[in-house]
Amino acid sequence: MSDTKYIFVTGGVVSGLGKGISAASLGRLLKARGYKVTSQKLDPYINVDPGTMSPFQHGEVFVTDDGLEADLDLGHYERFIDENLHTYSNLTTGKVYWNVINKERDGKYLGETVQVIPHVTDEIRNFIIQAGRHAQADIVITEIGGTTGDMESLPFLESIRQVPLIVGRSNCLFMHVTYIPYLSGSKEYKSKPTQHSVKELQSHGINPDMIVARCDEKIPQNVLDKISLFCNVSSDCVIENTTLESLYEVPLMFEDQNVADIVCDKLGLEKRQPDLEEWRTMVDNIKASKDHVRIALVGKYVQLHDAYLSVSEALNHAGFKNHVHVDIDWVDSETLDPQALDTVFKDVDGIILPGGFGGRGIEGMIAVANYARRRQIPYLGICLGMQIAAIAFARDVLQLPDANSYEFDPQSGNTIIDFMEDQSDSIRKGGTMRLGAYPCAIRPGSQLSAYYGKDLIEERHRHRYEFNNFYRSEFEQNGMRITGTSPDKQLVEAIEYADHPYYVGVQYHPEFKSRPNRPHPLFLGLIENSIAYRNKKAASAAQ
Repeated sequence: MSDTKYIFVTGGVVSGLGKGISAASLGRLLKARGYKVTSQKLDPYINVDPGTMSPFQHGEVFVTDDGLEADLDLGHYERFIDENLHTYSNLTTGKVYWNVINKERDGKYLGETVQVIPHVTDEIRNFIIQAGRHAQADIVITEIGGTTGDMESLPFLESIRQVPLIVGRSNCLFMHVTYIPYLSGSKEYKSKPTQHSVKELQSHGINPDMIVARCDEKIPQNVLDKISLFCNVSSDCVIENTTLESLYEVPLMFEDQNVADIVCDKLGLEKRQPDLEEWRTMVDNIKASKDHVRIALVGKYVQLHDAYLSVSEALNHAGFKNHVHVDIDWVDSETLDPQALDTVFKDVDGIILPGGFGGRGIEGMIAVANYARRRQIPYLGICLGMQIAAIAFARDVLQLPDANSYEFDPQSGNTIIDFMEDQSDSIRKGGTMRLGAYPCAIRPGSQLSAYYGKDLIEERHRHRYEFNNFYRSEFEQNGMRITGTSPDKQLVEAIEYADHPYYVGVQYHPEFKSRPNRPHPLFLGLIENSIAYRNKKAASAAQ
């Protein structure tokens, strides 16, 4: 038997229902009751991790403190439960088979015939249990990717079926998220897809304890009662999950339906009074916000907004704090005409240039970085965005027309961004040298110092190239200050243009640490300065 409790979240009918938000919302409610919660996502795709997957297919790659490259749902978990996740928070089919095959090659199975059951399922099951041990958690919430009935999800379903046999059925709870379609022709809500999905789940030996019914509108009580009866789930365990204006309202919707208390009761946990005051205040701020600020997000993957999910959420968090709605203009750097910047950015109050890889769309980004610097528009460059700001400065101010990154032009005579001495371009694409959390020493009197309020921070990285130290002094002498470095001063982590209200570039990814109730300092800086820039423009226009 185990002291740790395990909650498994599966999905049915269709994908994209918001299993991750349901799991994250439940995690928030349990944490608000004083329980130590950790989360994980099991993904059925055969890639070892999403690190080398196209952003157009998969969206952003979320990075944890310990360097795990993970599914974007982990970002939702961290933002909701406000816990730093870890290497046991994401598992793919590819990683499972990688581990099993390596064990077989090393002789660890002692000559056994290696099979899906028990060897693959043991690998998955042990990973689930290890997540709780690693985080010393009271509760582990595990989301199973994909949709029940998918062939590739079968080993994961079999593994979670086995977990209660190891830790005890009373220590496990199964939550199934399904879709309730509405037929406008007959004006009916249909429960049959949910019934079939639950039947499919039961065929794998899993009986759901709770069903989360997803729908755009409020579901009639008779439909919820029908689901309860036909799916063999008590009526109070059929949870309504309707579409809300903000995903951060979902925990409060669940709280109104006593979801966490029901879970505690089923898992034998003490029903504690939740502390949701801070969360309710944040949601109230969202609802009360009437003003707007417009931020241009300039990137090469803007066709799929999920490629910048943590960035857009971090912008929203800073907006909540400042009681404004953040309207994002998605600007494709590849198709951007450098001669049309006045038109493109006419109504923009601030600019953010996020991370990315490869040379496509780079020239458009460089034009934007120069434009923001010259026009005094608030600018935040993240990872690639910092590198672009450095290249743009070198070309425009230092008069080095061939300035570039080694990544984009290895033949450039002025590689402002380059490999460091201990790096090599022979590194495999799946493993960068700077991945996960690293410390950064902040220069006193800088924008970073003002917004962080401390002289040493730790932020997450995901990149292969660094600022070339050969150009440090020339940058400093011409107004681009080095305001963040590694503690040993060897690596440049942040730059700021001195003659500008807010022109900041950082080599790390601050968006990964932003929380809805505790926005990241650098995003606060961007939004606050963008509001001031907007107000200044309005005052000038009124004269």
